[in-house]
Amino acid sequence: MPPSRTEFDDPSFLDRLRRGDADAYRLLIRRFHASLVGVAAAIIGSHAQAEEVVQDAWLAVYSGIGRFEGRSALATWLFSIVLNRARTRRGREMRLVPLPEEQDPSADAFRFQPDGHWIDAPRPWDDLDPERFVGGMQLWAHVQAVIERMPAGQRAVIILRDVEGQDAETACALLGLTPENQRVLLHRARMRVRDTIDGLIGNAERRAAPAKPLQPRPPRPRIAERLALRLRAVAAGLRRTLDGPQPDPSAA
Repeated sequence: MPPSRTEFDDPSFLDRLRRGDADAYRLLIRRFHASLVGVAAAIIGSHAQAEEVVQDAWLAVYSGIGRFEGRSALATWLFSIVLNRARTRRGREMRLVPLPEEQDPSADAFRFQPDGHWIDAPRPWDDLDPERFVGGMQLWAHVQAVIERMPAGQRAVIILRDVEGQDAETACALLGLTPENQRVLLHRARMRVRDTIDGLIGNAERRAAPAKPLQPRPPRPRIAERLALRLRAVAAGLRRTLDGPQPDPSAA
């Protein structure tokens, strides 16, 4: 898992942001905008409203970057701003509903070890050629589609943990989750992604594999022939019974 701090936490880059460097902001927005929208949508339940929240958050970042002291990673600060605004927006629209609890470890016990590692390691995805079965779409597009269809809690956790590389403690603090619930949400999200990609890999392998030649079936007697053989055997036994014991030639 990559560390939470990135090149965006470099003091020189932060100085560029504080000076209002447009290129620095373009880099920052290009890097984090999609993930911020994804997490906000998981809270609000609307992609369109999430876009509005994140755009407002970027304005807040621009006006408040001078107050950012670097005590946390810049990404953590960005997500905290977006999540706070998403919760405020959700509270205005309806009663705030927290992310759902999913604390049933037995559901994924057969897939993960107690330390969180896979019991059965995933098959490598690097050698996969997506164009063979998705008509030119990138494999990452499939992963994004899976994430977008996930329940809110799973989507928010996997974006923070696996897309953005935040540690478990930070994800729990940002999303207001217990460590156990965060772990279960992450495991189930990872299983959804893995099952989808494994299915794509399996389909590709089956399409790429050469067709096996049909093996000739061993000759089998037809039913009528088998029945005739059986009847002849029965008839021979009846004849032996009706004819009675035959004289022993050696006794003559």
